[in-house]
Amino acid sequence: MNYDFDVIARSWEYLFKEGMRFTLTLTALAMVGGVVLGTLLALMRLSPIKPLSAFAGAYVNLMRSLPLVLVIFWFFFLVPWLGAWILGSKEPIKVGAFASALITFTLFEAAFFCEIMRAGIQSIPSGQISAAYAIGLNYRQAMSYVVLPQAFRNMLPVLMTQTIILFQDTSLVYVISSTDFLGAASKVANRDSRLLEMYTFAALVYFVICSLASWGVRRLQARTAIIR
Repeated sequence: MNYDFDVIARSWEYLFKEGMRFTLTLTALAMVGGVVLGTLLALMRLSPIKPLSAFAGAYVNLMRSLPLVLVIFWFFFLVPWLGAWILGSKEPIKVGAFASALITFTLFEAAFFCEIMRAGIQSIPSGQISAAYAIGLNYRQAMSYVVLPQAFRNMLPVLMTQTIILFQDTSLVYVISSTDFLGAASKVANRDSRLLEMYTFAALVYFVICSLASWGVRRLQARTAIIR
């Protein structure tokens, strides 16, 4: 009976201009960085060079066995001191919450994108790689022009699904006081003592965005299935 819709209208600009922009920017940049790093890790895992394969495997297993919130905390406090050590400074460098969160999510999500890309690469028939070698392509050219384009196409729906999970996980940056969409909603809720309204609205926004993105993934999966 006392539900106050006006608090949402008053905070609309702050929630979306600052909070949602932070969330979407972090999601997009972490997705791109995670895919690039994950692809490199996948190639390392499939490499016949044992040290590379062992390093990539250990990295993936380590990241996938740690809680994300712990990794966020760890990098938030570690990165400034690591930067100071690299630069030879006696004081920790100022990294900022966004940069720390971006580094964390890129490195963490790379482990999951690695396994997705590894499955995509292994889904390509070995005969295509042999054919690439037969026409004079080397390993790098065969991967760049033959294997990876097809692997990306095969794994695109799964990559997008992982990106939706990444979008949801960005809400954990509240532990380092970053103002993402949920963090902005939480600040408004505590400021105006309207927790029910703001958290319900935040849940509805996440539900709508993730539902639309999931629908888009299903459409994309149907189109790529027709191509195959």
